[in-house]
Amino acid sequence: MRGAIMNPDEMKKRTKEFAKRVINLCRKLPQTEEARLVRNQLFRAGTSVGSNYRAACRGRSKADFISKLGIVLEEADESLSWMEIIVETNIMKADLLTSLMEEANELIAIFVCSPYTAKG
Repeated sequence: MRGAIMNPDEMKKRTKEFAKRVINLCRKLPQTEEARLVRNQLFRAGTSVGSNYRAACRGRSKADFISKLGIVLEEADESLSWMEIIVETNIMKADLLTSLMEEANELIAIFVCSPYTAKG
């Protein structure tokens, strides 16, 4: 769906898939103390993208929706940050995260623009 405008239901599915992919990545991280600490942070941020997007869709007003989208953007960006740390500290090889990091970047781009689109 790259380049296409997505409706809220499609975006809910996409952000849920992102969360599931983050969970699967977390399961593959090594069983070291440093990986455990990063895993917990990535798991929290990555799974909250979809749940916070769903909450935004239930916003009581346009302003509430826009505010909650800001949280979605922060969590997507934090997820990407933790994935970068995983790669840059050699916890896991970059090629195992490339696709998920690309999806995080795409979601960030979408949510950066979404408040402007919502304001009309």
